[in-house]
Amino acid sequence: MSRALWVLVPAELTLVVCLVAGVDVPAPVLLAAEAVVLTLVVAEAVLVRRRYKAARRAGAERRAALVAAVEAAVPATARRLLVNELRGMTSLVRWVGRRVHGVREGDLAAAYTGPQTAMMYGFLFVSVVETVALAILVPWPLVHRILLVVDVYGLLMVLALHASCVTRPHVVGADGSLRVRWGALFDMPIASDRISSVRVERRYPDGSLIRIDEPGGTLDLIVGGQTTVRVELTGPVGFVRPMGKRGTATVVRFHADDPAALVARLTAVRKALAGAPDEAVGDVSA
Repeated sequence: MSRALWVLVPAELTLVVCLVAGVDVPAPVLLAAEAVVLTLVVAEAVLVRRRYKAARRAGAERRAALVAAVEAAVPATARRLLVNELRGMTSLVRWVGRRVHGVREGDLAAAYTGPQTAMMYGFLFVSVVETVALAILVPWPLVHRILLVVDVYGLLMVLALHASCVTRPHVVGADGSLRVRWGALFDMPIASDRISSVRVERRYPDGSLIRIDEPGGTLDLIVGGQTTVRVELTGPVGFVRPMGKRGTATVVRFHADDPAALVARLTAVRKALAGAPDEAVGDVSA
């Protein structure tokens, strides 16, 4: 079971990244992937329950038994993916309530979903049409119920993915810090004193969601095939990839729907804090 999860977790993340990048993934592939995921989640839940009961019989406290059961039954990579999916589900609640995550008073929330919104809604529309078509065409009640559960789960995941991006924007802090994010999958806080310069720079790099230029330490966080802001750092700053692997970057390029507003705000805040002219803390040129 653990070996299957080691293969499946990166495969599902690859499908998610393909969707975000605009790759046309056939509906049967997505359907099959979500069916396998759902099956493995149920199987893992049964295994966790068995290990939990065994730990309780051995005298462990409830919380300790649950933690031990989850760690024993579910690989770390799979646990991280499940946590990301749970965060996505909570993002749906935030989205409905029009609340954002991690934005305090005095901060600027910078959206980045513009290039991917139409694609997300387009995929949702196709998925709904597919669900209705299968409900009409599939004559076997059991198969129909299974496909319905898988389709609804897939729709929720796509909605949760988009909701997490809407409710977890980039953040320019009142203290001059910067928080670069992509939904629940990527979150890179950068302290003000680690920022050397920031400017608008529109680029169209090749690659999926995250691309690393190892020799130069350049991190590209790509949305809709583009980045619009470049941040140069005073030294390497750490970050965690969606599946838990760590890395460092000295240059971060990412997309913001209004890059000029983000750069201007970050420059103004850092200027006010440093008491220096604009040229000393940033560059707002396109």
